[in-house]
Amino acid sequence: MLGNSLNKSFYHPNPRLQTPWHWLQFGLISFPLSPFLGGISIVVASLLTWRKQYHIISDRPIHKGFAILSILLLITTGFASGKLDAVLGLFNFIPFFFFFTGLTPLIQTPAQLRQIAWIMVFGSIPVLIIGFGQLFLGWNFQFQFLWIVFDWIVAPEKSLSGRMTANFMHPNTLAAYLVTIFILGLGLWLENYHKLKQNNPLIIFLTITVCTNFIALIFTNSRNGWGITIFACLAYALYKGWRLIVAAVFTITSLCFFAAFAPAPIAKFFRLFVPYGIWARLNDDMFPNRPVGLMRKTQWDFAWNLTQQHPLTGSGLRSFGRLYKTQMQIDVNHPHNLFLMLSAETGLITTLLFCGLLIWILITASQILWKSKSIAPENRLIFFSYIITFSGWILFNTVDVTTFDIRLNTLSWVFLAALSGVMYQYQSRHK
Repeated sequence: MLGNSLNKSFYHPNPRLQTPWHWLQFGLISFPLSPFLGGISIVVASLLTWRKQYHIISDRPIHKGFAILSILLLITTGFASGKLDAVLGLFNFIPFFFFFTGLTPLIQTPAQLRQIAWIMVFGSIPVLIIGFGQLFLGWNFQFQFLWIVFDWIVAPEKSLSGRMTANFMHPNTLAAYLVTIFILGLGLWLENYHKLKQNNPLIIFLTITVCTNFIALIFTNSRNGWGITIFACLAYALYKGWRLIVAAVFTITSLCFFAAFAPAPIAKFFRLFVPYGIWARLNDDMFPNRPVGLMRKTQWDFAWNLTQQHPLTGSGLRSFGRLYKTQMQIDVNHPHNLFLMLSAETGLITTLLFCGLLIWILITASQILWKSKSIAPENRLIFFSYIITFSGWILFNTVDVTTFDIRLNTLSWVFLAALSGVMYQYQSRHK
């Protein structure tokens, strides 16, 4: 039955959109290993949808909001001190707004949400293999085929040995990818875990993959990734009403925090149970004596000072790294907070509009989930999974910035388009 459901999901409910739907699916499955192939496919899917659904796209208020946001970003570029850097910085935002608006009418049903989640889980397998090979087999290589069609760099930074990076640029970048896969995979597993008794091969595969993603997340040593994983587990447990799971997650988390941050005599006791790799990473004992300039608080303070200097227009996209190096004599490309980065580089008006659009989508989707009776019971969990995925992306970007990695940036906008597209379909039924 599950196999039949997956097969049906390959077909779009609107035959006119079948071709872009195929392009999107191919792009998502190929994206983790080839951002070039995956990105081109997703762009084609968006462009084809724009051509077929132009009137629908241009009529939606959320799309008009992103059009206004794009204009504001262009205006702030005119006031930037480094105009070339600011223009280059636009490519991390405006093209993705365009792809987002093109994909929202393409993704219309919970079945498509489920299909995208399955594709993402399957697509993570090569990344996991590379990651564990790098960490336990000492893989360290660069593989390049047909210029940038396939271009993998494994373990490029010796200073980060001991932290899994796979074919991503940094352990935190890999963690952002893995936590997204974990959330979607866990949502699929919760929909189907009762089929484990039937020895369903897909559910067995899903169980193994979700567990492997969780283990890989631990090996990234990313506190951001750990925190969002805990958040996702708590969210699912609360949604399902599993009080024992909530209590267990809360207890384990408390043990880790006591081991990391309690006064020495108390911490020493809890460290008997909590591995060194966890508590020492949480309180930064694993990487002592780091320069003050690498501390997030220092970067956040600097970004806020820049915001106060140019509250309306900012200092220009991609200006933070240059200005920070001038004052701190250290290379840091961004302030490890997307929203502070935007306020420092584009001003408060642009940042507030950006945040407002994201919050509107999150609130509207949540209201539909909790108040609307149009969502069938069997589809509520997958819709909730995308709300958690989107929330996890927002949380991750409060302590890091994912827009500079093309894979993370593209996938985040695909997931947001998926949530928005299905949300609009449910809204239209009540008009």
